[in-house]
This record gives sequence, structure tokens and C-alpha cells, in this order.
Amino acid sequence: MKYVPLCTALLTAFALAACDKPTVAPPPAQAPAPVAGPAGPAGPAGPTGDVGAPGAAGPTGANGAAGARGPSGSDTVIVVPPATTH
Repeated sequence: MKYVPLCTALLTAFALAACDKPTVAPPPAQAPAPVAGPAGPAGPAGPTGDVGAPGAAGPTGANGAAGARGPSGSDTVIVVPPATTH
């Protein structure tokens, strides 16, 4: 009973291998694309366009929130020594 699936698989493989396979023909060669020649002389400059109308002013932005009060100072005094010149 163990050999039945093995034999079935082998017979299926041989049956599928015997099928007629169509040959695929390569696509026909295409003509090469034409290559552009050298550029010609530049044409005359076109007319300048009209100046556009100014845009409308945008809306004013909202005011920012007020900052928090800073901490109060201490009794520490900082003394900066005078700069010396060499």
C-alpha cells in the first residue's frame, strides 16, 4: 500500500512529460531607432509677457500665548574681572 502513491506520482510524471510541447519562436528583430542629428540654430526670442496683478493680503495670524513669570532672583552677586590686554 506504501507504493501506490509513489507509482501514481511516477506515472503522472511520465504522462505529463510525454505531452506535446509547442516550440516558442523568438520575436522578430526590430529595426534600430533613428538617431537625432545635430541641433539647429536657436530661434528668435519671444515677446515678454504682461506683469500679473498683485495678490491679496493674507489674514493676520493669532497672537501667541503669554510666557510664564520667571523665578525671582537670589542674593548671589557675580563679579566679572576686568579684561587684561597682553
